[in-house]
Amino acid sequence: MVNRVFNFSAGPSILPESVLAKAAGEIMDYAGSGMSVMEMSHRSKAFGSIIEGAENDLRTLMDIPDDYSVLFLQGGATLQFSMIPLNLMVDSFKADYVLTGSWAEKAAKEAEKFGNVKIAASSKEDNYTFIPKLEYSDFRSYADYVHITWNNTIFGTKWPYIPDTGLIPLVTDMSSGILSEPVDVSKFSLIYAGAQKNIGPAGLTIVIIKSNLIGRAEKRIPVYLDYKTHMDNGSMYNTPPAWNIYIAGMVFRKLLSEGGLQAASERNAAKAGKLYDYIDASRLYSAPAAAGDRSIMNVVFVTGSEELDKKFVIEAREHGLIDLNGHRSIGGMRASIYNAMPDEGIDALISFMEEFEKKQS
Repeated sequence: MVNRVFNFSAGPSILPESVLAKAAGEIMDYAGSGMSVMEMSHRSKAFGSIIEGAENDLRTLMDIPDDYSVLFLQGGATLQFSMIPLNLMVDSFKADYVLTGSWAEKAAKEAEKFGNVKIAASSKEDNYTFIPKLEYSDFRSYADYVHITWNNTIFGTKWPYIPDTGLIPLVTDMSSGILSEPVDVSKFSLIYAGAQKNIGPAGLTIVIIKSNLIGRAEKRIPVYLDYKTHMDNGSMYNTPPAWNIYIAGMVFRKLLSEGGLQAASERNAAKAGKLYDYIDASRLYSAPAAAGDRSIMNVVFVTGSEELDKKFVIEAREHGLIDLNGHRSIGGMRASIYNAMPDEGIDALISFMEEFEKKQS
């Protein structure tokens, strides 16, 4: 019997057990092919069906308009920090960034290598505990794009609204929030996400981009960093992360079979709500993130004592509650409760938190 733990890691993160079981059953022989997806040619008919099915299911899940391209890339969200300015910062060579966490900072810092970056707003002075309230007038009308980080994995915040950027393309890093709830894709010009939170194994990156923004990069940029290269070649300019796309496709189908993103959103809100309710009622724990801006994917909490926080993480591991330590930059605890986290995991965590709190009284 497999002894599964409750994995609260921010990523690579928990995957649906049914998907893991199916992948295990097909690892030697996918669909009668006599080989694993890891072994087959990405030019084969079998893999062609896998990648086409994955794209079609993702389009259905997110209701992606026809005038958007879906790209399956490599390099993680971090590579997109460079690809985005190289492909989009091509007219005014100016872009506006909103800083709401460490990854937003890194994205802005990388973009500064390619043009003029303005920080339209930041919550850094308050340790990124809230999302700034912005209006159209906060952005430069001539900016080539505006960049936000949708869900802030380290600090446990999420944008509760989509900022109005008018005709300025809105770009978002949705790595740790994608597929957790419905979003109006048409409000964004580019959405990108590393797969290792809600989609599949690390190594796959999803880019959803308005097609009219593709093909505008300067000719001098490396061919692999041009979105047009990947669009023209159906995400197979070179060998794609085939196994990761295969897993992602199964995750997409599972979400569709369970009622889509609206149903996923309701499940996620219920899980996060139960955990936040306990934290808010507790005398020991507190959640630093502003109540209206709290993430439903990454619940950050502290005891107020660095020593107690470390003790909590160690004892939690002994109870099969894994990777609850907060990011090294802020400490405390972080429970990443992505789509695949079952209700039983939340209940087990709260039960341990209650026990731990009693022992400190």
